[in-house]
Amino acid sequence: MAIISPAITALEANGLVRRFGSVLALDGVDLEVRAGEAVAIVGPSGCGKSTLLEILAGLQQPDSGRVDGGGETCAFMPQSDLLLPWRDALGNAALALECTGTAPKTARRAAAPLFERFGLSRFEHAYPRELSGGMRQRVAFLRTLLAGRPALLLDEPFGALDSITRASMQEWLAGALAEEPRTLVLVTHDVEEALYLADRVAVMSQRPGRIVAELEVPFARPRRNRRETVTRPEFAEMRERAMEALGQ
Repeated sequence: MAIISPAITALEANGLVRRFGSVLALDGVDLEVRAGEAVAIVGPSGCGKSTLLEILAGLQQPDSGRVDGGGETCAFMPQSDLLLPWRDALGNAALALECTGTAPKTARRAAAPLFERFGLSRFEHAYPRELSGGMRQRVAFLRTLLAGRPALLLDEPFGALDSITRASMQEWLAGALAEEPRTLVLVTHDVEEALYLADRVAVMSQRPGRIVAELEVPFARPRRNRRETVTRPEFAEMRERAMEALGQ
């Protein structure tokens, strides 16, 4: 397992401004993410969270400001799993390797060993329509991981799941990141999810989006037991602080 130095800055945004016509979406966003760190971004709907993530990924360009360390160093996972319906699960996961020039058969062989590790054993040849929502998200995450980038940018990865499945997937993701360490930037509207998965939570304001607070989460990762973590008094205190920041 690679050891990532937390002293190194992996991603840094300075003074990001983004407009869509007359609408100012982001107004002077500054954010630093250290190597190996997990940062969650929370904020009200429409505040520019996804726009910020896409700028970090190099999918959008800011009107002003700059990003250091983004673009090709990042693998981006959008809100929808975007699995190709004509490919089985293994073929969907292997697509990340094929996009780098790996031959399809070689890509499938490389992806196959990870299916057991990520709870997908015996579903390699299932098609997306045959998978549950949680399993589809696992395949999508595995595809993102196989891109081989040091930073993962996840946009509401569990937003479409029911609350029970979502809680299970949060615990699964915490374990997956322990097995395959990466720098992580997670956009979510779920404060509890942010606090459970991240080392630090950046809180955004109403549009135009600005970061109005950053909260350090004082619990060591990995936090494999979700229930044990979220029922701690200290966790409840952190959740209250995050909600107060959101209410500003």
